[in-house]
Amino acid sequence: MSRLTVRLPDTLHAQLNEMAKSEGISLNQYIVYALTRQLSMAYTVRPTPASEAAEQRAAYAALLQGLGQASFEEVKAAMEEREKAPPEAELTPEVIERLRKRVKQ
Repeated sequence: MSRLTVRLPDTLHAQLNEMAKSEGISLNQYIVYALTRQLSMAYTVRPTPASEAAEQRAAYAALLQGLGQASFEEVKAAMEEREKAPPEAELTPEVIERLRKRVKQ
């Protein structure tokens, strides 16, 4: 566990102390709770407003429109030109074969 020293204004310290007392826990526990709650709010999934979703769909459609179409032969040629890299250590031949089979489906 880590230790952190924080300088607080007296009024904030008093408010935190009162909140901890009202919860029946130590000031340290209350501060850990409050910080954890604040951090977890940052990871909460929030709905995207409909107008923003519509803008994103329009931007995506425009991007796809700008990309154009490629024939199978063009895609195959591009794939053959790509740089070959050795597989990562955890990718055993068995795992690679299973992945190849899944990609072909």
